[in-house]
Amino acid sequence: MSKSDLTELVTETNTNSKKIKCGRCDSYILSAGAGIFTKFDSGLNVPSLRQKREMTNPNDAECELLSNFWLVKDAFTFENIGFTNTVQNKKYLICADCEIGPLGVQNLD
Repeated sequence: MSKSDLTELVTETNTNSKKIKCGRCDSYILSAGAGIFTKFDSGLNVPSLRQKREMTNPNDAECELLSNFWLVKDAFTFENIGFTNTVQNKKYLICADCEIGPLGVQNLD
């Protein structure tokens, strides 16, 4: 996310200025003002949205290091979101309409 993109998406109070949509089907997943912009300097390694190869073992998933997130108080803040089974003490968020993901992560630690 470039700095100019952030300026358009983050309000003066550090919340999202617009509704956040699924990148695949355009379903709304987070209402405007519901998330707090958070940057983790160390980042968080999450499975890539698009995998380049078929997997037989979930531990072989290709990952990407992300540092910009919308932080919410609890899972019920989201709209049209589903959760995966727990994997290494994390639940990944998926779009409830098209089932693409991960769109986010819930750390259970």
